[in-house]
Order: sequence, then C-alpha cells, then structure tokens
Amino acid sequence: MIETLSRPATEVAPLLLGGLITVGDVTVRLTEVEAYLGEVDPGSHAFRGPTPRTAAMFGPPGHLYTYFTYGMHVCANVVCSPEGVASAVLMRAGEVVEGIEAARQRRTTSRTDADLARGPARLCVALGITLADGGANLATSRVRLTLGEPVTQFEHGPRTGVSGDGGGGQYPWRFWIPGEPSVSPYKAHVPKRR
Repeated sequence: MIETLSRPATEVAPLLLGGLITVGDVTVRLTEVEAYLGEVDPGSHAFRGPTPRTAAMFGPPGHLYTYFTYGMHVCANVVCSPEGVASAVLMRAGEVVEGIEAARQRRTTSRTDADLARGPARLCVALGITLADGGANLATSRVRLTLGEPVTQFEHGPRTGVSGDGGGGQYPWRFWIPGEPSVSPYKAHVPKRR
C-alpha cells in the first residue's frame, strides 16, 4: 500500500475510489475523493508550508491528516507522496458497507442510508473518526485503509467549495464513481462577504 500512496495526490485519488476505510465495526467504501498538492496548490492547507496543524501532511504516506472545519466538523485525508512533500486526498463520501446500525446511531439526522457518509464531515461521523486520529498509521491504527481493485469507471471535475481554485475548473481534482447515490453534490466556492 505504501508504494501506491508514495505518489502525488492527483495520481493516488482515483486509486482510492472503491477502497475501504474501517474504524471498529463500521466500514465505508469510498465513492468520492479530492486531491490536494500541498505547497503548489492554493486550495491546500499546506500551501504556505508546514505548520503544527499541517505537520501530518508532510509526514510519511499512509497516515491520516485530520482537521476541524467551520468550528464544528472533522474531516480526514489520506496522506500521500514521499515524506517531506505535502500531499493528501480528502475522503469526501462513501457507502457504508458494514456496521450500518452503528453508523445510523451516529448519524441520526440522515434520511437515507446513502446519506450516512455523503460529505467529508458526515463520513467522519459515520466512522467515528475524530481529531485525535490525526497522524494515525492507516495500516496499524484503529483507522484502517484497504485498497481494492482499481475502479475503471470514474469521473473528475472541480473540487467542492475550495477557495484558491480560481474558478473555471482549473483544478479538476475531485474524483467520483458515477451513479453512486452517496456522492455529494458539487458546490462552487462562495467568497465570504466582509
């Protein structure tokens, strides 16, 4: 797995589609991901270089980078590229394939099972991923990644709601499996009013 993840996020992202992320009794099959290329990517948290928050992104591939967003949600990324090069893939959405009852108990507001892990924060809640999981080794920690057979049919387009993407789809680094009901809807970035 490390060899696969030791490449840039734009190469790794489509390879994660169909992969399984497991925490305890809950397993999610990834149906949507987004690539972030660190210091060369204005949409990446690591664009301005290493900080205490982004340290995991500069670490070895095969680890988890977690962050808090909007003051209330945890999101999780698979770190890739060689150590010292910030690159990560955001796990945007997936289908709960094991532990659906536990996922339903965590996501009581979901109207359908397809909605349980639709969106990066929902995926983390359904799995029980927290900020404390940041830096976890995805081969040996409680959060496990299992790569499946590469998905041959996928689509790609602009990332969802990312500032710094410049509009016009110049960063078509969101990848998803077409026809999957768990894939989140695309939303363009809306600048904050001052």
